[in-house]
Amino acid sequence: MHPSVRKTAEIIESLGMLGKVIEFDRTTKTARDAAEALGCDVGAIANSLVFMADDGAILVLTSGAHRVDEKFLAEEIGFSSLRRATPAEVRLHTGQVVGGVSPFGRVKEIPVYIDVSLKDHPTIWSSAGTDNSVFSASYHELVEALAAIETRVAPLVEP
Repeated sequence: MHPSVRKTAEIIESLGMLGKVIEFDRTTKTARDAAEALGCDVGAIANSLVFMADDGAILVLTSGAHRVDEKFLAEEIGFSSLRRATPAEVRLHTGQVVGGVSPFGRVKEIPVYIDVSLKDHPTIWSSAGTDNSVFSASYHELVEALAAIETRVAPLVEP
């Protein structure tokens, strides 16, 4: 087991979370890749995205079915602006590489925000620290374990 995956598994276990860690022989780098590997809806995949805000980095867990509207999210959570972190900034703040960022085991403590649309899925899958690993959790487990702030990541779109 990769050290990042082991660290995520140990944290999940220490928190008493009921999820499991799975490593695949294929990539789970994108939400679509992960959903195909798991046989689940892409909306049940929680992407861990790092953004740079006014005063530093933040981590946003967002549904794989959504794109983050940076301007909307900045206003929603009280920043003047947001931008996607560069791969170097992602590694600096998480110790992990883009496409395999686990919300657990970050090398720096940064605020965590979670897309409220993930509530629609009883089981959520997120990267376990590599581009071919995932772990399962409930929305409420993630909110509690990460002290995540619930938010919308884009305006509601009427059908």
